Amino acid sequence: MTSKPNSNVVPAGLRGWQAGLLAAGLGLAASYFYVRKKTRQAEAGNPPRGRFVTVDGVRVHYIERGSGPALVLLHGNGVLANDFEYSGLVEKAAQHYRVIAFDRPGFGYTERPRSKVWTPQAQARLLHHALQELGVDSAIVVGHSFGTLVALSMALDAPATVRGLVLLSGYYYPSLRLDVPLLSGPAVPLVGDLMRYTVSPLIGRMLWRPLSKQVFAPLPVDPRFSHINPWIALRPGQLRAAAADTALMVPAAMALSRRYQDLKVPATIIAGTQDRVVDVGHNSERLDERVPDSALQLQPGVGHMTHYAHPDKVMEAIDAIAARVGEPVHLRDPRAEALARASESGT
Repeated sequence: MTSKPNSNVVPAGLRGWQAGLLAAGLGLAASYFYVRKKTRQAEAGNPPRGRFVTVDGVRVHYIERGSGPALVLLHGNGVLANDFEYSGLVEKAAQHYRVIAFDRPGFGYTERPRSKVWTPQAQARLLHHALQELGVDSAIVVGHSFGTLVALSMALDAPATVRGLVLLSGYYYPSLRLDVPLLSGPAVPLVGDLMRYTVSPLIGRMLWRPLSKQVFAPLPVDPRFSHINPWIALRPGQLRAAAADTALMVPAAMALSRRYQDLKVPATIIAGTQDRVVDVGHNSERLDERVPDSALQLQPGVGHMTHYAHPDKVMEAIDAIAARVGEPVHLRDPRAEALARASESGT
């Protein structure tokens, strides 16, 4: 008698495919719960260090120290405002300036609504409005890495507010970059959302040490940089912000580079000669040639993290800009100015 085939038997290949799918699903679920746990732990151990101001419907976090003429600090990609604290720049600057270090949109504890494309111009507009809300009419602005594009955007679009620029290790002109397709994944809708809540933070944690070495090279990683908890920087929301900024970097530089000759404020451009993240000749040296009122300061043997390598030189550049542009009108002492004019006239 011929037996009938069992309709309930599943082919071996199909069983293997189903098992693989189940294993992948379980792996993603485990990653999700692990990332959520590490995110909560990181936020509990690293609460907001500053204050909040809400402008244009966005809650902006900022660190404020000191008093005097306003000095605004804009951090680079992948970190947050307290990067400037750990480098020592905030403490040094707060001795003579009212220092305001912003978490840029999506970084640290500043929101980044998905309803807007957060180009450097959009970020500059938001932070300019935040400065207005904080009663700051004019400021010297310092930007590092991607933060230089935001600083330049603010100077071009709100020249009455920005009195001078100090630009550190910036990316100013478009170029072919392999890191853009590699690091932009978490910003892709749906697929990126799945990645940044599961595997992307784990990959980022594995790469944290080699990437840190790359940005500091050829110098060793500064011990102060270890104060940044990697899991704060690798939270899903910040990963999306970092990936989106990476994706926007080349087109943003292309758009802004057409306007550099229109800058109305003095700028000091600082870069390490051994920067392995951005090409100094293509960016900083070229910008110095195009900006009407600029000074270029190259740091021999220094990589991308110029504010860690020589914070004193950054402060010297800030002070030089401040000496040139003078105190803002609202901080001037009318009696002191009258005495100075009388002394000059010999009366």
